[in-house]
Amino acid sequence: MLSVEDLFCHVDDFCQSFEPQWHQQLLSHGLGCRQRERSLALSEIMTILIAFHQSSYRNFKAYYTDKVQADWGKAFPGLVSYGRFVEWMPSALLPLCAYLKHCFGACTGISFVDATSLKVCHNRRIGQHRVFADLAARGKTSVDWFFGCKLHLVVNELGELLNIQLTPGNTDDRKPVRALLQGLFGKVFADRGYVSQKLAAD
Repeated sequence: MLSVEDLFCHVDDFCQSFEPQWHQQLLSHGLGCRQRERSLALSEIMTILIAFHQSSYRNFKAYYTDKVQADWGKAFPGLVSYGRFVEWMPSALLPLCAYLKHCFGACTGISFVDATSLKVCHNRRIGQHRVFADLAARGKTSVDWFFGCKLHLVVNELGELLNIQLTPGNTDDRKPVRALLQGLFGKVFADRGYVSQKLAAD
């Protein structure tokens, strides 16, 4: 886990090269729009969001009010209210995805592929759930049924991410493997054994 200073420096270096290209891409497709200047830079917003997922907090509001506003005021002098920050969060989604891709490791010839369930609600609330209704589905793990998505990922022997894919919860674990292994080489291992080198090459 990086310190806040180290994390911000890493994110800010990425944003320095990403933001100009991103805005140019938006303008070239006629999607550019005028925005008010914010008191927090994109790199600061991303740093706060990433640090939340590295923390022990499970509730973002408690994290923002008890940790960020209370302890990090000097590190982020342009902090805004919780409500305002939540309004800004969707604008950081695409840059966060690009940053994740930027942090991927390099294939070394030995890779491991696996999947895990991401529950979006308790099974008793499936009928009332609306937020991920179009993305989530009911699936089954070796332990129990769940409603949500599946996170499929590939890592090298150093534990570095090589690729990820998110699918509905009822997707077979083997279905995304071919797409996950594109561009990789060598041997790939799964929780159920060895994945052929030919499949990885395809």
